[in-house]
Formats: sequence, C-alpha cells, structure tokens
Amino acid sequence: MNYEVIATNNDTQARAGLITTDHGQIETPIFMPVGTVGAVKAVHMSELRNDIKAQIILGNTYHLYLRPGMDVIEHAGGLHKFNGWEKPILTDSGGFQVFSLAANRKLKDEGVYFRSHIDGSKHLFTPEKVVDIQRTIGSDIMMALDECPPGQSEYDYARKSLRLTQSWLERGWKHFNETEPHYAHRQAFFPIVQGCTFKDLRQDSAKFVADLGAEGNAIGGLAVGEPTEVMYDMIEVVNEILPHNKPRYLMGVGTPANILEAIDRGVDMMDCVMPTRNGRNGMLFTQHGTMNMRNKKWAYDFSPIQEDGASVVDTAYSKAYLRHLFIAQEILAMQIASIHNLAFYLWLVREARKHIIAGDFKSWKTTMVENVTRRL
Repeated sequence: MNYEVIATNNDTQARAGLITTDHGQIETPIFMPVGTVGAVKAVHMSELRNDIKAQIILGNTYHLYLRPGMDVIEHAGGLHKFNGWEKPILTDSGGFQVFSLAANRKLKDEGVYFRSHIDGSKHLFTPEKVVDIQRTIGSDIMMALDECPPGQSEYDYARKSLRLTQSWLERGWKHFNETEPHYAHRQAFFPIVQGCTFKDLRQDSAKFVADLGAEGNAIGGLAVGEPTEVMYDMIEVVNEILPHNKPRYLMGVGTPANILEAIDRGVDMMDCVMPTRNGRNGMLFTQHGTMNMRNKKWAYDFSPIQEDGASVVDTAYSKAYLRHLFIAQEILAMQIASIHNLAFYLWLVREARKHIIAGDFKSWKTTMVENVTRRL
C-alpha cells in the first residue's frame, strides 16, 4: 500500500491524499461504509459502486469468523470474490465487538476469550489468530487486535489496558511480517492508538505505534462515551505524533460535523454505522441539516427528498412518499434512507477534499458544520 499527500492547508491540519492498493486507489479524506458481515445493510454493491461512489468498504473479523466462517471464505477465494466487491476492503480485528460483549468475554495476556453471540460457543482471539483470519478474508487493510476500553475509564484501568494492547500489537506485528497473503494481492497492517482520554497515555501509545513503521495508523477508543470536545482534543494530541506521510484512520466516527472536525485535525479515513443505522430509523443527513422522516410535517411535502442531493433516490422520491414508507414500515424506506445517507457522507468528504486542494477548507468547513447540525 502506498500513500501520497496531494495538498495541505496552512490554517488547518487537513490534507488531501491518495492511497494506492492492489484493488484500486482511494482519494482521501474518505468515509468508508460499514459492511460488517460482508454486506452494507440494505444496499447493493452496484449502488455502493455507481450511486454512492464508495471507494472502500469495511468487513468485520469477529462477525465473518463466526459466520459464514473462514472455510467458506477461503473456498470462495477471499471476501472480494465472496461478496462481489472488487475495490479495497478494510477489516476491523473484532476488538470493538469483543469489547461490546463485556459480559461474555475474558481478557488474558494470551488474548481474549469470548462466547459467540450466535450460539454461545467459546472462542479465543489472539493477536496472531486475528492476523491469520484477516489473511483468509483477504482484506487490503487489516487491523491489529486491541482492547477498546470505555470512554469514561479510570486512569489505572486505561493504563493497564494500553499495556495489554501494546503487548498484543508487538505480537500481531511480528506475526504479520512472518506470514504471507493467501491471495494474489498485498495487505497492509494498521496498529491502533489507544489510551482513553488521558493525554500522556495517548502520547505514549501514538509514539509506540509510530515507531513500528507500519503503512498506516489508526486511532481507536474514541466516540465511546467521552464528550465530543475531549475526542477532538485526543485527535490533536495523537496527530502531533503520528507520521505525516502515513494515512490516519479514525475508527467509528461519526456525525457529519465529527467528520469535518476530524479532517480539520489531520484525519484521512473514517467509518461509522451512523448513516445506515440512523437512516433505517428515519433520520436523513443533508448538507442543509437533518430530517426526521417520521415527522408529520413531511406528510404533504411532495418536493424531492433533496433537490441538490448526491444520489438518484434524492430526486426519484418525495419527502411525503418516504415518510409514508416509514410509517407503513416498508423495507424500501430503509433502503432509500441508507442510500441517501451514504451518498451524502461520500459527497461530504469529496467536497472537503476539493476545498483542501483549493485552499479554502477552513471557511467552507465552518459554514458546513453550522449547516449539518441544523434540525429541519
């Protein structure tokens, strides 16, 4: 994997870049739709490709390992062939999913023991095993196994958690460098910065990660309960240390405003379930503000969902029709909203890139943050 910085700004840390993988190029900053089980919920691959204009999607190690299982994916020739997505794929190591199963997992030096949410069966993820699983999946970018502690963790717990994550990282990095891809394309390995909301732990972790010399780096453990301004502070602390010539991936973030503020602080890659999850519940994000499509105010509004929207669904359907579909609990409502939201998120990062290159990102971002945080 290669990364090139194309443009920077004098008054922000924002940058436009280009990531090159064996499955294609990714123009950064980029938002990555989440395809947890190998599919982005309610969205066809052709829609991701042609309408939403996604450049890279995510898969999840934990979920794919449990179902359909590695034997199926290996026989398919990897996740790209299994799900029909020919562009880049990034896989999360499953650390966050295991964190969310706190009642059903046990952390040990060797790895994390957990019980499947599907059938209760017992499993062990080690740093080495999650590398092997991601080799089988065949993702272009794989993530290190880490512990993602709660955002409000006490200092002593956060420090202990970080030491465990760093120990796992050393082992995972070593195993990655001692193994080969299963298929005819290269894979990159991203370590993850942790440390909760403690500046010294974040600095320690960022330096530890930067010193490995991996092809890219991730920032984890944010947007998990801490105040938004604290999240922004931690991004700044970490990005002062992470190398400028490597892509920076902020995991699991966030709202349109979060994304713009993260880009301002030097983040290149982001993902979040929000556009699809909120969409399925009737919330639409637009460049003018958010809309709750269940509200009665849209019942007689026969104007397009968004006249200047980025997707074909925006002008194909009216607000009144979409509201009707949600009230009627029609599956099509969730599909339309998911496509709209993802297309908007991809439009937003494309516009950010244009303004970074043009040199007026700061003023554009300030206006856009005001717009996207409105309630319509």
